[in-house]
Amino acid sequence: MESNLFGDESFSSPAVEVDASAPLAARMRPRTFDEVIGQEHLTAPGAAFRRAAEADQLRSILLWGPPGVGKTTIAEVIAGITRSHFSRLSATSAGVADIRRVVEEARVRRKSGQKTILFIDEIHRFNKAQQDAILPVVEDGTITLVGATTENPSFEVNSALLSRSRVFTLNALEDKGIRRVILRSLEQAFPGFFVEEPAMDALINMSNGDARSALNMLELSIAAATESGRVQVKDVESAVQRRALQYDKSGEMHYDIISALHKSVRGGDPDASLYWMARMLEGGEDPLYIARRLVRMATEDIGLADPQALPIAMAAQQAMHFLGMPEGALALAECVVYLATAPKSNRVYKAFGAARADVLETRNDPVPLHLRNAPTKLMKELGYSKGYRYAHDYEDAVVSQQNLPDGLAGKRYYEPSARGYESDITKRLEAWNAIICKREGNGNEPKDPAG
Repeated sequence: MESNLFGDESFSSPAVEVDASAPLAARMRPRTFDEVIGQEHLTAPGAAFRRAAEADQLRSILLWGPPGVGKTTIAEVIAGITRSHFSRLSATSAGVADIRRVVEEARVRRKSGQKTILFIDEIHRFNKAQQDAILPVVEDGTITLVGATTENPSFEVNSALLSRSRVFTLNALEDKGIRRVILRSLEQAFPGFFVEEPAMDALINMSNGDARSALNMLELSIAAATESGRVQVKDVESAVQRRALQYDKSGEMHYDIISALHKSVRGGDPDASLYWMARMLEGGEDPLYIARRLVRMATEDIGLADPQALPIAMAAQQAMHFLGMPEGALALAECVVYLATAPKSNRVYKAFGAARADVLETRNDPVPLHLRNAPTKLMKELGYSKGYRYAHDYEDAVVSQQNLPDGLAGKRYYEPSARGYESDITKRLEAWNAIICKREGNGNEPKDPAG
């Protein structure tokens, strides 16, 4: 296998043997589809993906899935089956010049009848110019692209390249899959070792469905084993220290988990809300980002059903700003529980949206004359402020008059719910309406201009 400073690895299949000093995850990498664990929807005998690969009918593809689930492995297996030359670039270090070099080499091979599979790891990290550089050679068949990404291709891969590729999704391994990976590695690489059941459970739990992570932890645990031939849970804890959490502050998981937090709060589930917030904080999320989202939840989903929600959210933000982590996390936790258990209403959210839509989509009529100030004689002569009803001159400070422009007279935006404090608002508005109806019904006041 050849490599260079740009992260490119090239070999002609079938793959050469892996160096015995390589990490366990590299030594145990599957060489056939039958050895791949956890992606049976793609690799099982009879699966459409496997049939296409074995018939050498796969064109450019994107493999999308979390770390350590077999994206690189599957690319190498395809190269082996089709006897294609395998070139690998890492998008974290390679540039356009490296792509051009691989392409030129692929053109030379093509003349002698050999295909080239270009595997680009972390392809979502390529910018638009780098992705565009691949397009012509993908289109004319100079290379077969296999891109690997942990991020949603819909967001991270440009549409031109996406339209020329098929996306296949890989799943995080289930616990039983991780167990099979560990047992197979023990049998092949460490035949003299036995992993006790509590230690096995710890390895499976801490791997988070990532086979590479599981094997790295296994190798460290064996090195740390204090009793010859046996891996105990204390060896795992000593070697691993802390599980590697799956979280990317700038990736799709960030958006998935904040969505889960928001929807758990909205749905009134304090337990799930605390869990998702803890996932974000332990994954390294900016706690002030979470605080800002809690403020949004307070206004969007609770509103006036509980007017204390917004002050509490703002207080949590201030507490986090003042205390920092880890102490400030408790302020966020208190806020999350309060918001999750508060009565919910999106009526203010919807009312503002409707009012804003009218501002943007309808005529912006003038302010009615009676609502305008009249600081000059000319303004008074033009009717500014004429007929304005000063609320404090009326019983209960309640008055009915047209406050919207003529084109929107009588329009209702805010309809309070019957939940929480909004039920009090509903009663108050009904009482005010009764006062106005009684007053105007008795003929004691002029008729409301709005009708």
